[in-house]
Amino acid sequence: MSLKKTAIVTGAQQGIGAGLVERFQKDGYNVVATSLNTGQSLTASPSLVLVDGDISKQETASKTVEAAIKKFGSIDVLVCNAGIFITKPFVDFTTEDFNALTSINLLGFIYITQLTVKQMLKQKSGSVISISGSLADQPIAGVNASVSMITKGGLNTVIRSLAIEYAKEGIRFNAVAPGVVDTPLHKENPKDFLKTLQPMGRIADVKDIADAVLYLTQAGQVTGEVIHVDGGAHAGRW
Repeated sequence: MSLKKTAIVTGAQQGIGAGLVERFQKDGYNVVATSLNTGQSLTASPSLVLVDGDISKQETASKTVEAAIKKFGSIDVLVCNAGIFITKPFVDFTTEDFNALTSINLLGFIYITQLTVKQMLKQKSGSVISISGSLADQPIAGVNASVSMITKGGLNTVIRSLAIEYAKEGIRFNAVAPGVVDTPLHKENPKDFLKTLQPMGRIADVKDIADAVLYLTQAGQVTGEVIHVDGGAHAGRW
């Protein structure tokens, strides 16, 4: 068993997920990274285990949790970062869109969190952090993501419920709700337009999200919290 703490990061292939893997390793964690094709951007090492698979499938969750326990002996942090985001007018959302959003954003969270919590119950400690979205609390005119936000708002709700359910077991649940972040998701969007979507007029970096996540891993009295990393967009009109 490793004496270092162990973090699982889902959706680790690129963007926020890849940034979190790098940050956790820099901070001395063992990491288990999972995504459809982790080897595309990550390289396995003694402190980094890669697990390829679809997070919406139970077998991927099982392989990931088993890898963490077998290799490192514990799971101290789980970051549920994997997710998809679809924008279109409400009347154009399809059943296929809804099924894709719920299977990845919600079932993906449920499967791996259930297995992780079972391990954390044995340890009597742990931190689970979901990556949701600022738009769930403050819609922006012209950014039509209503059905996507059903899932992100659901993540905000479930972490509050779980924070109470497992408070006496020493397991904490929180969420980070980003606004616009400079990742491949927005590579086709004009930067000048993206800057208008946050009151501070700056596109967030992956580091900004990682800072919030690492804070939550260390803040022993913080649970049931949604931290908005959105330049103030959740606060209202600007």
